[in-house]
Amino acid sequence: MTVSRRAIALAVGCLLLALVPPIAALTNQPFYVDLFRRMMIFAIAAVSLDLILGYGGMVSFGHAAYLGIGAYAVGIPAFHGVDSGWLQWPLAIVASALAALVIGAISLRTSGVYFIMITLAFAQMLYYLGLSLEAYGGDNGMRLAGRSRFGGPIDLHQPAVFYYVVLAILVLFLVLGSRLVASRFGMVIRAAKSNEPRARAIGFSPYRYKLTAFVIAGSAGGLAGALLANQTEYLTPEFMHWTRSGEIMFMVILGGMGTLFGPVIGAIVLLLLEDVLSALTAHWQIILGPTLVLVVLFAKRGLFGLLSIAPPDG
Repeated sequence: MTVSRRAIALAVGCLLLALVPPIAALTNQPFYVDLFRRMMIFAIAAVSLDLILGYGGMVSFGHAAYLGIGAYAVGIPAFHGVDSGWLQWPLAIVASALAALVIGAISLRTSGVYFIMITLAFAQMLYYLGLSLEAYGGDNGMRLAGRSRFGGPIDLHQPAVFYYVVLAILVLFLVLGSRLVASRFGMVIRAAKSNEPRARAIGFSPYRYKLTAFVIAGSAGGLAGALLANQTEYLTPEFMHWTRSGEIMFMVILGGMGTLFGPVIGAIVLLLLEDVLSALTAHWQIILGPTLVLVVLFAKRGLFGLLSIAPPDG
């Protein structure tokens, strides 16, 4: 029954997201297509962080670095006249994966607060590197020369087409993430989170598994960055700032760590609250802050856990 209810809830969620463009067209409110597309892009980033935070217990405070790398992997080639998405998006994934490999190889040799500080330090290094790139706008950022081009029916200049591309990537990532978590690989990651010495004693190498998960999460974050650059048509080092990492982490915590689908809810709720409250008052942070604190205090397993369909933590 629990699995059935979860499947129904997820199917309904996907259906509601798929209905946003036609509803926006009927109501003549194209703004909502842009808003929900942005929510789904950050949902992809949040789910990628949840793979290492929720299932692996790796509290990375530098996940926004991959968002920025992915964005610059689109923006810099576009600046030089290369606007092919078939080149830009794989470049975003590979560049972010390589960065995650280096960062993970070093940070995973530590734990606790040291791990957090190393990931934060690397992210800030990349942030200041972005500030130093004067040719590409420096701290002012730069406009994207043009959205990625794929040819054929995939025209990202069409809002609805771009929307469904993002939705398809989100759904695909959730499906692949579910299979990954349920696999032997996912079981080792969760076992290492619960008791790393015991996982090592029974013959597994937690370091290699955790590093692989770190690279997968980084590459997915890079793809989210490529989508975000196309969404905003603007890129700035602020994509990599530590406050952005904190925002993505809060999406995971708000929605429910170790659930995959929880971060999607967390991203939608957080960005929707920001949008609604900022329209009501200029001091919307005063309202948003306590609201989010109350949710965290009284919903220990996040908003997804309140639906009574969240799977138990590994």
